[in-house]
Amino acid sequence: MGAALRRIQVGSALSAFGLGFTVPYLYVYVAQVRDLGAGTAGVVLAVFAMAALGVLPFTGRAIDRRGPLPVLIVAAGLAAVGAAALGVAGSVTTAVLSAAVLGAGTAVMQPALATMLVWCSSTTTRTRAFATQFFLQNLGLGVGGLVGGQIVDVDKPSSFTLLFLIEAVMFVVLAVVAATVRMPRTPSISGARPTDGSAPGSGLRVLLSHRAMVQLCVLGFVLFFACYGQFESGLAAYGTEAAGIEPSTLGIALAANTAVIVVAQFVVLRLVERRRRSRVIAWVGLIWAFAWIVAGYAGLGHGSRTMATAAMVSTYALFGLGESMLSPTVAPLVADLAPEAMVGQYNSAFALVKQLALAVGPAVGGPMGATLHGLYIVTFVLFSLGITVLALRLGRQLTPVQDKPSLVAVPSRVVAVSLPEGGPVTAPATAH
Repeated sequence: MGAALRRIQVGSALSAFGLGFTVPYLYVYVAQVRDLGAGTAGVVLAVFAMAALGVLPFTGRAIDRRGPLPVLIVAAGLAAVGAAALGVAGSVTTAVLSAAVLGAGTAVMQPALATMLVWCSSTTTRTRAFATQFFLQNLGLGVGGLVGGQIVDVDKPSSFTLLFLIEAVMFVVLAVVAATVRMPRTPSISGARPTDGSAPGSGLRVLLSHRAMVQLCVLGFVLFFACYGQFESGLAAYGTEAAGIEPSTLGIALAANTAVIVVAQFVVLRLVERRRRSRVIAWVGLIWAFAWIVAGYAGLGHGSRTMATAAMVSTYALFGLGESMLSPTVAPLVADLAPEAMVGQYNSAFALVKQLALAVGPAVGGPMGATLHGLYIVTFVLFSLGITVLALRLGRQLTPVQDKPSLVAVPSRVVAVSLPEGGPVTAPATAH
């Protein structure tokens, strides 16, 4: 299934490239270019995020019943319509509705793509498949943002319309590429079954009775709440208010975050793919706790502006290092915990938890980061240490192979040989 995986990865990267064109400029586009005001821009951004909460509860069952491929094609088409409509939206109503369609389409694409990766990989190759996807998506987002920045002109609405049309085309390309993928008739998920007594079947009851999956969802919420949910809200507010850095420096910090992910992903992968997943996630908690301490120095250390800027950029870079360690561990673990008939539902449930964290994170962290500087840092240092504790507890619920996929034996061919003075004996051939 090498060719299938490659096509899925290419399509995923192109869709991220399209998103990179518009996501950084969505607020400016609605508020200033279309002159709909800051309030409307806030509503559009909220609707874009909240649309996922409306569709993800139904996405998993559709994936498991119909397969991930048709669901992905429909979602990509929906996202393309939403992007194109948003590019020509001139009123509050059309902007909000377009954002809802775009948000719903992109939200459904995530678990559909994840399930396709699961179907086309094995326990031993899944870690590298998800790490590659994370690397390519970040690369696509970064390149898309850079190219989009060269096109946009606040005084020319047509330049923004072009961005959204490019995004729509990228979603169509994703649908076309996905349509050429030959999915396996039998998914490679024979080892993906609950091992802690959950009953066979499907549905929310099975998922909630699966203790390891519930613990992973709790861990996932804390992960996304303590990191991704703070990037563009609490941490940005803290950096400008407490550390006194220039707003433009936030762009440099985000670029440093992406650069660390792109540079370190496969170096980190070699270090973590033969280690226990729970221990790797526990280390991420410690790294992020240190990152928050560095951020605390930036805002509370009374150093120079240069030192504060360097500390904030380092904070975002440390978060990137942790993210590169999570990509080959968390998403493959969701797949390895899922029953064979519920891979889509498990992926959708985890995507829903992620979306909830991304919705709650800015609401909690934004006001704290802007006003309660010391409390903000202490709170998220404790959340990061909580990641370490939760990861170690999760490790006790996993089988040895779920926690460390490299334990799966590499299949070998056994051939029969004959000796002159004895019967046939077996000798192992070269492992493949």
